[in-house]
Amino acid sequence: MVFTNAISWFEIPTEDINRAQKFYEAIFDIAMMPMDMPQIKMRMFPTESPMNVGGALTHNTEFYKPSATDGPLVYLNGNPDVQNILDKVEAAGGKIVVPKTEISPEYGHMAVFMDTEGNRIALHSVPKA
Repeated sequence: MVFTNAISWFEIPTEDINRAQKFYEAIFDIAMMPMDMPQIKMRMFPTESPMNVGGALTHNTEFYKPSATDGPLVYLNGNPDVQNILDKVEAAGGKIVVPKTEISPEYGHMAVFMDTEGNRIALHSVPKA
């Protein structure tokens, strides 16, 4: 099997979904779409198509728990430069854990921050071609 993208969907746990939505909308300059079901609340990251990689903030206290150390580390798109997003993190209530760091000239840069919910989230930006 060959993957077009290694990730097809991700979910970021929240303690306060409205606070988390405000944080992510502020640092990425986006509008998130609510999708609330009886068992789970979600705030969807915008995508051009449902066939693209997508994800959401999620809230269900019995299924999700934010974590600074446990579980997978999700890398969100930080293009064109992760620094543009890092510059907004602290003002929006987050904390920078790993500043902008070059992976290599061909693989670009990465960074890690803590969101308002206590999750560690990474950013990745690729070099301009």
